[in-house]
Amino acid sequence: MSNQTAPFTIPGAIGKLISGTSLTREESRAAMQVIMSGEATSAQIAGIMIALRMKGETRDEITGFAEVMRSYSSHVKTEQEGLLDTCGTGGSGIHKFNISTASAIIAAAAGIRVAKHGNRAMSGKTGSADVLEALGVTITLTPEQAAACLNDIGICFMFAQLYHPSLRHASAPRKELGVRTIFNMLGPLTNPAGADRQLLGLYDRDRTETVAEVLGELGLKRAMVVSSYDGLDEISISSPTQISELLHGEVRTYTITPEELGLTTRPISEVLGGEPAVNAAIIRRVFSGEETGAYRDIVLANAGACIYIGGSAESLQHGVQVAAQVIDSGSAEQKLQQLIHTTGELTHVS
Repeated sequence: MSNQTAPFTIPGAIGKLISGTSLTREESRAAMQVIMSGEATSAQIAGIMIALRMKGETRDEITGFAEVMRSYSSHVKTEQEGLLDTCGTGGSGIHKFNISTASAIIAAAAGIRVAKHGNRAMSGKTGSADVLEALGVTITLTPEQAAACLNDIGICFMFAQLYHPSLRHASAPRKELGVRTIFNMLGPLTNPAGADRQLLGLYDRDRTETVAEVLGELGLKRAMVVSSYDGLDEISISSPTQISELLHGEVRTYTITPEELGLTTRPISEVLGGEPAVNAAIIRRVFSGEETGAYRDIVLANAGACIYIGGSAESLQHGVQVAAQVIDSGSAEQKLQQLIHTTGELTHVS
């Protein structure tokens, strides 16, 4: 009788998953390798995505997929120590404005180096790439240009479509399925600059601890995975938010309310956004100080978390105070103008 292990196949992995058995980290890497190399059919990609979703993705499965996706991406060469990313997975179905994008700019204005990774809208109306474009930022930076931008002004934007070309193999199945899959989680886990700090918004409150553990497996030093009780993949000002915080290799999960951050609970209807031009106008009003209501408060909550994770605040509450000072001093507005100017200069062809 042979003890030889059967070779890995996607159909075999799907069979294992639908029987309720999880893939190992090595099997997950093998599956993603087949997908990213273009060797899997659309039906196989859809099958494994749905099988994983139905079973529930484990830490090893997510980590294995993310490791391979990282190896296939283009990389921005820069100092990774103290480098922050902030993004959400999407998939909440709530059309809010671009809170993590505004927060990233405020964090950069507070002196934290920010390598923002993002895409066009997948589930909402406006993705980070869409709103930055509407604000006047040039989003099509090469890895070399992104590194130069980061070095010059302390922030850059990396347009996911340009940095993960191999994901094209999964794009059609993802779009045709129209449901959240492991790929919603993978984008935020594969920062091309190797950021070692992250605020990651998640659509599923049951998964915050697992994803925080994955970030630890991927080498991050500090991170928060947040998911609110009202369904936002952000820190909410309409309900409590569950936070799984990665610090010193340990994950601690707790809940925080708007009042604990020094903010007022407000209806979720007050933080809704729309098309790119609408969201860009909201961000401009927040930065100029014209907006003093819910839009400002939810940005303060999330920018405050970025500033805390970035090491420039002693607590979340202190981070919120620093974020308010950054806006009120005009520094956030100035940082946005720098980003618009620098990205335009770097991509200008004379």
